Amino acid sequence: MTKYKAVVEYDGTMYHGWQLQPGVPTIQGKLEEALYKLCGELIRVHGAGRTDAGVHALAQVAHFEATWSHTCEELQRACNALLPRDIVVRRISLAAKDFHARHSALAKVYCYRILNAPLRSCFWRNYAWHVKEALDVESMNDASQYLTGPHDFASFGSPTDGTESTVREISKALWTRDSISGLVRFTIEGSGFLRYMVRSLVGTLVMVGRKKISARHFLRILESRDRSKAGPTAPPHGLYLWKVHYPPSHESPGT
Repeated sequence: MTKYKAVVEYDGTMYHGWQLQPGVPTIQGKLEEALYKLCGELIRVHGAGRTDAGVHALAQVAHFEATWSHTCEELQRACNALLPRDIVVRRISLAAKDFHARHSALAKVYCYRILNAPLRSCFWRNYAWHVKEALDVESMNDASQYLTGPHDFASFGSPTDGTESTVREISKALWTRDSISGLVRFTIEGSGFLRYMVRSLVGTLVMVGRKKISARHFLRILESRDRSKAGPTAPPHGLYLWKVHYPPSHESPGT
């Protein structure tokens, strides 16, 4: 069997997240169904990130092993012909034997979109959180500077990797505003993330933007390591898995 690396884009609106679950549609499940039809055997697909229900991805990375006698491009086209329109395989390439979509990753980049405008939009309803109160992006960036470096993020999530550690290292946390569209975007890059961590951070940082709490108060929440101190968890539909970084030996065009 040959190991393959796939870059997958999806609209998570109609799915119960990435991970396979009995009786409900998931991204992993749809990919495995397509590969079963093509290869005639059960093929397990492993993703870099286990996105939750309603969360989207521009470049989720996955790996799988399959017996396929044609090219990677033909496998990509065949998969896309069988997948629903809200899932697209952007690229398939050969992977090294030791490549693992999750364990080989150096860092992941997530983006969160907020429509910061008085009126909601029917077009962004599944792709951005509507916050009608004007947000102070400068104050949100003041608070976000406390996130970079290694920190214990117990205030904002729980472990997903089978360990008890809630320490993660963040290399970038930045808010930007598009004055024309009204979209405010949070970009965060780190070596790993706790479950609900990004959405919990966004919900708490929006409190800073609404002047409900100060940047220093946000720091105290981070340092408290107390989940009950954080603000509300932002809804899933504004969150995107944007990119996954790998060592040069495991990088390929399109990832």
